[in-house]
Amino acid sequence: MSDTDPVALTAALVRCASVTPADDGALDILHDLLSSAGFDCAWADRGGIRNLFARWGEKAHPRTFGFNGHTDVVPVGDIDAWTHAPFGAEIDDGIMFGRGTTDMKSGVAAFAAAAVDYVRTTPPDGAIILAITGDEEGEALDGTTALLAHMEAAGERMVACLVGEPTCPDKMGEMMKIGRRGSMTAWVKVIGKQGHSAYPHRALNPLPAMMRLMDRFAGHELDVGTDHFDPSTLAVVTVDTGNTATNVIPAECSAAINIRFNDLHSGASLSRWISEEIARIETDFGVATDLTIKISGESFLTPPGPLSELVAVAVRSETGETPTLSTSGGTSDARFIKDHCAVVEFGLVGQSMHQVDEHVEVAHIHQLKSIYARILTDYFT
Repeated sequence: MSDTDPVALTAALVRCASVTPADDGALDILHDLLSSAGFDCAWADRGGIRNLFARWGEKAHPRTFGFNGHTDVVPVGDIDAWTHAPFGAEIDDGIMFGRGTTDMKSGVAAFAAAAVDYVRTTPPDGAIILAITGDEEGEALDGTTALLAHMEAAGERMVACLVGEPTCPDKMGEMMKIGRRGSMTAWVKVIGKQGHSAYPHRALNPLPAMMRLMDRFAGHELDVGTDHFDPSTLAVVTVDTGNTATNVIPAECSAAINIRFNDLHSGASLSRWISEEIARIETDFGVATDLTIKISGESFLTPPGPLSELVAVAVRSETGETPTLSTSGGTSDARFIKDHCAVVEFGLVGQSMHQVDEHVEVAHIHQLKSIYARILTDYFT
């Protein structure tokens, strides 16, 4: 039986305009491919989002390897700035262009093709699970979390999982992710009293209080990093009064900060610190405040061990590169999987993801399939 072409599969997926929350047939393509190879497929849809669960082999087998990825993509932006059709999957001089070529339809195509060919040619003593969502680029409320809920209800379980997100900064094979920083955003409103700027004693200006608060946040060193994580970062991302009049002291001022934190912190501990700093401002300036916090994900680490070594050996065999074990970058759906099983991430070079003229080298798609195929072979043997 002929090999499954990951490039043709990538192109078919890219031609689906699956901008979150739309699917546009992308998961149907994968459902048909996996079903034809003997995978038991089930839909884990939730909240208007399509999610595909597929398993080959015995349910809850003690040797079950999983892949996770997403077929949804971010919007194309200014379509006139693209030199190739964003959903055309055009190949020009060995480069495929299109939204999702890098993030991450090539990754999904590569692991689906590798899994299909592996079970057809070398049926393993174990099971392979593919958990593919249509909600990663959005709020991610009904994507991988819905798949994990479906698995728990159905008695399904992965022993180890690889997320196929782009992980390499510049060249194939140079980096894999063994963890991710946590992420949280805090929105703060400082409430004073409006008045005439010529009579500031009759008003309560919220701006000095807000500026002091933002200075405390921005000037605070959260930590100096850990063995596997860089120092945590805090960025002031907006400060706004909505005031266009220079003779009016505004009644209130709003701001937001974003924190990316390592394993020295939790969302709860940082929330307490933020609340304490705001309480100090209330006391010092006599203002009222309002605080909203959203924790997008906690930091996590899969300690270097059998899973990271399994992936590293496969990457080194296929690329000649020994991947750095990293926890850099933003969040991914691995933050949900960490509570289910050991998880690492490895995928393409991510330089063009989310950009105009997003693209991938065709040779890298083939190479990625070979890496995933070797991971399966080594895991089951």
